[in-house]
Amino acid sequence: MIIEHTPTEKTAALFQGWQETLIWSCLQGIMGKIYVKACENPLSGMAMLGDFCFLAGEPDKELVRQAPQLAQREFFIIVPQHEGWSGLIEDCFKENTKRVVRYALKKEPDVFCEVKLQSAVSSLPDGYTLKMIDEELFWQCRKHDWCRDWTAQYADYKMFQTYGLGVAVLKDGVPVSGASSYSGFKGGIEIEIDTREDHRRKGLAYACGAELILECLKRGWYPSWDAQNKWSLALAEKLGYHFEREYTAYEVVGHLKN
Repeated sequence: MIIEHTPTEKTAALFQGWQETLIWSCLQGIMGKIYVKACENPLSGMAMLGDFCFLAGEPDKELVRQAPQLAQREFFIIVPQHEGWSGLIEDCFKENTKRVVRYALKKEPDVFCEVKLQSAVSSLPDGYTLKMIDEELFWQCRKHDWCRDWTAQYADYKMFQTYGLGVAVLKDGVPVSGASSYSGFKGGIEIEIDTREDHRRKGLAYACGAELILECLKRGWYPSWDAQNKWSLALAEKLGYHFEREYTAYEVVGHLKN
């Protein structure tokens, strides 16, 4: 039986060395959940936060098969710790999954050039304004699919104030782009950047991404970035991040058919 698990040193050891802040959020008990088989000394673990599921330790088919029910989402992303999990993921989900490549960025706290970031903020086109995500914007974001992830993982605005941070680009008072915290951990956030389709290719993501990084630096927070695609990777590098490695993930659509 798979159960929700309060993180211990033993379960944390399953994820040791994995430089993924969403896992840190789960292990720190800030947001997300850890699942294991019901036993005193689990050999496998699953960290789940939002759209993401991370599998660690010894490959376990039951843990993989339970992921859709625990995620309660039509779409989610599974990241295996090693190739030993990949065969199980492909076997369990078959045509419902797609193997993809994502891009990890190095975590370098002192790499950012504040002068360059300020210049990026100043590049915001005329007619657009930047605004920190306040309580009104916090709830407004949840009404739109394209920007829901800016605040969706936070139970309420109070939690967002403690573990989150975000910047929106407004056009006529309406958010059309933004950079915010998909999740939070002790000492930082995981960045989520989105732009409404009819306002793309105008440099909005570049400007608000730079502003969010600057705001994180003021607070002594680390603005972690994980790139879904090469566009995201290019934007991250333009803002000062450095590429570390490619890694495998699986996009799962629909629930597992037994």
